Amino acid sequence: MLYDFDEIIDRRGTNSLKYDFAAERGMPADVLPLWVADMDFRAPREVLDALRDAAAHGIFGYSDDGGGGGEAARAWFRREFAYDPQPEWTVKSPGVVFALATAVRAFTAPNDATLIQEPVYYPFSGVVTANGRRVVSSPLVIDADGRHHIDFDDFERQIVANDVKLFLLCSPHNPVGRVWTLAELQQIGDICRRHRVVVVADEIHCDFVWDENRHRVFSTVADFADFTVVCTAPSKTFNLAGLQTSNIFIADAGLRRRFQQALRVSGYSQLNQLGLVATESAYRHGRDWLTQLRKYLVANRDFMRDFLRRELPVVKMTPLEGTYLTWVDCRPLGFSHRELNDRIIQRGKLWLDDGLIFGKSGAGFQRFNIACPRATLAEALNRFAGALAKDN
Repeated sequence: MLYDFDEIIDRRGTNSLKYDFAAERGMPADVLPLWVADMDFRAPREVLDALRDAAAHGIFGYSDDGGGGGEAARAWFRREFAYDPQPEWTVKSPGVVFALATAVRAFTAPNDATLIQEPVYYPFSGVVTANGRRVVSSPLVIDADGRHHIDFDDFERQIVANDVKLFLLCSPHNPVGRVWTLAELQQIGDICRRHRVVVVADEIHCDFVWDENRHRVFSTVADFADFTVVCTAPSKTFNLAGLQTSNIFIADAGLRRRFQQALRVSGYSQLNQLGLVATESAYRHGRDWLTQLRKYLVANRDFMRDFLRRELPVVKMTPLEGTYLTWVDCRPLGFSHRELNDRIIQRGKLWLDDGLIFGKSGAGFQRFNIACPRATLAEALNRFAGALAKDN
């Protein structure tokens, strides 16, 4: 089956967070949104058929995973990543951010320190502070090519100085697009094991890794499983975020008990019935769709890179090794934070993610979501270039 990712699907009027809530979030009504990380593509046909059959049954009572969805997910990770999570390791969660918040409560006490690597997905700091814990950042550093790296001396120094109990790892990294190498993951794990730091690895973008890069599930790098929680979901891979399902794998029985206790405190139990249906169908039948989608997204990445080099060369797109989120350095333009956003939003009528929300080190950057038809991306880039032209 061939999929048409060039099709423009009108999402307005569907209660889409991306398209229907601009005014509520202080944006112009006619803004073009490339911010929140869902895709403007329909899910695989097999998933739509499975959901249609489930809806036709007409009863939406309490449901649970009878084994099909969980096993489909585990089979996916065995095949794609040589990772063999066992059935007893799986903990139900309505989403990865929910799981991050649960982990903060499970593995830290009030005012304990949790380490993050800014600029990073902004709910990382949000779930820490909302639960009365302290955020400690070991910022990533940028080389001459715009590629981000870990300052391992600072990473360990922050752990020791702040008695860090928990580290939230973003792998692949959102928003800077890094796919961590085996050596980098090994060094992270060695430091965290040495200082008895629990690692929660958000690997939700693991199926979007480009070129020669390779995603490695963190707990498989070495003997890291006894202090690691692996967070995955079909939501990014198959565009199912609104169905609220995720697969949290915790090999260590002690960590798993603590996580499950924190989950019980939240009052959460059964997963979304239609989310279970979609998860099983996607992992069993969505591979061909994903293969075609990956090619399309790589072409979108290259289209954007070439456009910026040609039309706005002073602006630099960070090399994108993974995810469908590009990280663009606008600092060479010399605009203040306010002027940069005013030009993009008010002049360009373009809704991006302002880099500052990912941490202080994100100031002057913008995050684009390129998981959209190429015509939409081209329109957004034309607006971007026009808004930032110095003569405007």
